[in-house]
Amino acid sequence: MNQQATVAPQQDAEVIIVGGGPVGMGLAIELGQRGVSVIVVERYVQPQPIPKGQNLTQRTMEHFHFWGAEKQLRAARTIPVEYGIGGLTAHGTLLGPYSYDWLQRDLVKPYYFTANERLPQYATEAVLRQRVDHLPSVQTLYGWETSTVAQDDAGVSVTIQQRGDGKAQRVLRGAYVVGSDGARSVVREQAGITHTRTDHDRMMVLLVFKSQGLHQLLERYPGKSYYNVLQPELKGYWKFLGRVDLGSTWFFHAPVPPGTTKDNFDFAAYLHEAVGAEFEVEFEHIGFWDLRFMLADSYRKGRVFIAGDAAHSHPPYGGYGVNSGLEDARNLGWKLAATLQGWGGERLLDSYDAERRPVFASTINDFIARSIETDKEFLDTHDPARDQAAFEAAWQARAQGAVGEVHAFEPHYEGSGIVWGSEGRASSAKGSHRFGARPGHHLAPATLPTGRNVFEELGPGFSLLVVGRDGAHAPSVQAFREAAAGLGLPLRLVDCGDGGEGTEPARYGAPLVLVRPDQFVAWTAAAGGPVLTAAQARDVLARVAG
Repeated sequence: MNQQATVAPQQDAEVIIVGGGPVGMGLAIELGQRGVSVIVVERYVQPQPIPKGQNLTQRTMEHFHFWGAEKQLRAARTIPVEYGIGGLTAHGTLLGPYSYDWLQRDLVKPYYFTANERLPQYATEAVLRQRVDHLPSVQTLYGWETSTVAQDDAGVSVTIQQRGDGKAQRVLRGAYVVGSDGARSVVREQAGITHTRTDHDRMMVLLVFKSQGLHQLLERYPGKSYYNVLQPELKGYWKFLGRVDLGSTWFFHAPVPPGTTKDNFDFAAYLHEAVGAEFEVEFEHIGFWDLRFMLADSYRKGRVFIAGDAAHSHPPYGGYGVNSGLEDARNLGWKLAATLQGWGGERLLDSYDAERRPVFASTINDFIARSIETDKEFLDTHDPARDQAAFEAAWQARAQGAVGEVHAFEPHYEGSGIVWGSEGRASSAKGSHRFGARPGHHLAPATLPTGRNVFEELGPGFSLLVVGRDGAHAPSVQAFREAAAGLGLPLRLVDCGDGGEGTEPARYGAPLVLVRPDQFVAWTAAAGGPVLTAAQARDVLARVAG
């Protein structure tokens, strides 16, 4: 009897990315630079000119460095470098007597290789699209939207339809699909990934407007580009104002009463009340959104993954959103590439959810929601009209607390199954910035004896930093070499010099530091510890590669 073999459908790409905003494009670059074939399906032909996701952290700029797009991104900046991109918090009105510096990310600059940046998300998207155009393994389909996603044991099929009059339809086939298609993700829904949503029962407005008069009013705050106003009647929610460029274009987020429309509310007066003065306003956009938190109950289902707003969303407070999404892309990208190229295991893909989801849950609970509750409690308790001395003392304490918040936001993967030596702990957004190398934490930069930074020497795979030249750890280094070769795992050795007192690599506090492709520490050797055997080195590499 003849038996007919089942033939799997031919793949169009190894990874199909649905959604070509910053997260989808960042993931495409991460994969494309590693030689993975990718198709990006994006519904908009051009980036949408709505200013959001503007504050890019030092960590995010490290991504752009490794993606070969840092220089281009900084050139696209809409606020001159010499002006500054700091923030300010005010009580009552922006022009009132009480304000302090807010979200001073420059305080943690020594712990990162790159400086932070600020520009509208559509400008960031344009830079990412240009970078993608130079990657031959990445194909982009602009003007297409996804209708269905179906997976089987061999891969995933994605049905897409061209927008507009043509309505052409295609079915794409890939080994994996990643949905970075926003808070109303089709991919998430099609995969059956549930989510938990907390509605704070607030309708919010987003205004985009032009006003040179506002620029003149706020010249008293040089170097400031975004401002939030605390008012007792808002119960801890903010009026949040920011520059899109220097001198003319602005955005404004604030709570508005339920039922507010473009036509039944005086938005100019609302702006004037937040600033504390009248000025001319020319509106370019008036839109509305619901303030809520959403966290997917899983970031993976089989061959389907979600990232960015498809996996998590929250109010645009503190600039956490786009930065968290781009970190998703870095975390998932190298893991998908490692699995497809045969040097990563299945546990590596599971670790994406295990690492990234707790971090965002912590971001919500420990930073954003907590700040709303803290602000409400402060405004309920302190009033300068009632007790000026008590208010001013508490206001000064808040200013110091703002400094602490910047230092405390340090996402890490302690407790991850692919991190060595952090058992019994948990991944979180809350931590502390240190120069010492800690498994599960971001590697701090260090200047090497050559004058180059260690970040300029890290490889696309794993990197083993060797601090010290006394030869005591040479057998361990050789054991790692042999183990990596046996596992087919890419490993680069980085000579960090003699590690003498006063040198920056000495701050790592370890003679050997194993660094992941996303610049997080996977393992460290104890100073004065035993030499590793070949079997022990293999165990370490096998674990950190899933």
